[in-house]
Amino acid sequence: MLSINNLSYYIGGRPLYEEASLHIKPKDKIGLVGLNGTGKSTLLKLISGDLQPSAGEIQKAKDCSIGFLNQDLLSFQSGDSILNVALEAFKETLALQIEIDKVLKKMETDYSDAIMQKLSDLQERFEANEGYTIKAKAAEVLEGIGFSTSDLDRPLKTFSGGWRMRVMLAKLLLEKPSLLMLDEPTNHLDLPSIQWVENYLKTYEGAVMVVSHDRTFLNNCTSTTVEVARQTLTSYPGNYDYFRKEKAAREEIQQNAFENQQQMIKQTERFIERFRAKASKSTQVQSRVKALERMDKVSEVVSDEAAVNFKFKFSQKSGRDVVILDGVSKSYGDIKILKNTNARIERGDKIALIGANGKGKSTLLRIIYGSEQIDGKREEGYNVIKSFFAQHQLEALLLDNEILQELSQAGSKKTETELRSVLGCFLFTNEDVFKKIKVLSGGEKSRVALAKTLISEANFLLLDEPTNHLDMLSVNILIQALQQYEGTFVTVSHDRHFIRGVANKIWYIEDHQIKEYPGTYEEYEYWAQQQQQIQKEAKVNAAPEKVVEKPASKPQRDAGMDQLKKEIRTKEKDLQDLEERVTQIEKKKEAMEVKLADPKLYQDEVKQEKLTQEYKELLEEEAQLNKKWESLMEEIDALQGQN
Repeated sequence: MLSINNLSYYIGGRPLYEEASLHIKPKDKIGLVGLNGTGKSTLLKLISGDLQPSAGEIQKAKDCSIGFLNQDLLSFQSGDSILNVALEAFKETLALQIEIDKVLKKMETDYSDAIMQKLSDLQERFEANEGYTIKAKAAEVLEGIGFSTSDLDRPLKTFSGGWRMRVMLAKLLLEKPSLLMLDEPTNHLDLPSIQWVENYLKTYEGAVMVVSHDRTFLNNCTSTTVEVARQTLTSYPGNYDYFRKEKAAREEIQQNAFENQQQMIKQTERFIERFRAKASKSTQVQSRVKALERMDKVSEVVSDEAAVNFKFKFSQKSGRDVVILDGVSKSYGDIKILKNTNARIERGDKIALIGANGKGKSTLLRIIYGSEQIDGKREEGYNVIKSFFAQHQLEALLLDNEILQELSQAGSKKTETELRSVLGCFLFTNEDVFKKIKVLSGGEKSRVALAKTLISEANFLLLDEPTNHLDMLSVNILIQALQQYEGTFVTVSHDRHFIRGVANKIWYIEDHQIKEYPGTYEEYEYWAQQQQQIQKEAKVNAAPEKVVEKPASKPQRDAGMDQLKKEIRTKEKDLQDLEERVTQIEKKKEAMEVKLADPKLYQDEVKQEKLTQEYKELLEEEAQLNKKWESLMEEIDALQGQN
């Protein structure tokens, strides 16, 4: 489908890629991984045609279409509703609708058989493209990635950048390109939306290439991993976990080969040095010199893993109770976040606050911190020293400060050597510590702000989406740092790998109450799946008479059968009402079709457009009623099977 052959790309004379090759087949699900700055996003831009290779070529099949979700789309603005923006995915179908409207306009003056045939052909193609269902499809995808039904008619420009990016994602998913390329899609999604996208991509008909720092996301929706490293592309036939194991095995073999070769080189060099001056050994010496010159050198393995060796300490422990919330309520106008809820945070708690966006996670974090006005009581424990990390704190960094200078002004009283040690843990080494804040990337600024938070000697940390803008290596460093941290923290995050690594309690907001699961995220996931299964089974076994295990008495059986027959009669009555409604719609539709076939209608453009719109809405209503009819028939059949 798409082939990358001997690709080279240079930035200011520095090779980002050098003779790299990759072949993408239909239905491939590829995770593109590598350290920041290795060129992952650049590769996607080269494939999309936004950038041109310095050498080599990228060939694609004629029928290969490409959809690209990239961070540049954050700035996209439109006054259209988000539903209409998503509907732009159906370009051909929308074009048919425009063509149909033109033909209908022309029919105001042209009554020929040719124009009638053209209208018939266009309407047939429109129906074949499922034109009457595209609105429902767009709504389904938008709601799947987190929008409410009431949001669909809101203009795109009224949403924040992250939510606009979701609309662009929905549009791409609806377009169904041959190759779907996603650059950090999880940055703008909450956990339920991430899981929805995962399930969508698993069954996606085309090929997918995704750049993401979310390991769980990659594990769940990719089957091939391509590593970008050392100016080339290396493919592994498995998900991210498989890639890590296979890479470790390959590197072990490479390191052994390197060490063996180095030992042989040293032996050869000692021989050359020892016998260089002896004429009788000159031939052997020259032979070994040439052998060294011709030797293909094995590279030493350079580990891309970093270990945090710095102990994050604080001068005093907090009391047993860190924060107690008693009867807390919080609303924004008519929007309720919390209602008369209670919670307790104890020393040593490592709490992950999870759930969908809009539930009030960040608000709750601010309530715990004490910066949000509430109804109810918030009580802070003895000796609690707080530190709060949120994305807006990146803006609070002083742009003209050097990194080392920024940390030294954090008030931790650490020496320069200690601060350098901390920065080394966060991948700032040697001269990097003298870089000014203003030249750093978003990820680098996040690492500086996190380092400031962790050296503050606070014994209680509040972290709002700390993994945003961090690559996998930086996320791993943060996990190690928090595992070593001996204090208490609450973190809001949608990164499941991160949550699994740090949390010993899970909080979520449900029905305006703070709910707690007292265990790890893996245990919570298992528990949540069990709860869903129980609820599912409860719905299936909703009829109480069906649950009876022991033989019932005759009066009980008769009562049960009467109840069952009553339920069947009720549903049959609902079915009859539904059929009558469908019959009414069919009659109304026939009447409309007669009017639509009348050439006089098209002399009044306003009347024609109104009738055409009513006809479309009627077709949509008919389709929905037919689905309800089928569902009701299945329920009646199931009940009759119990009779």
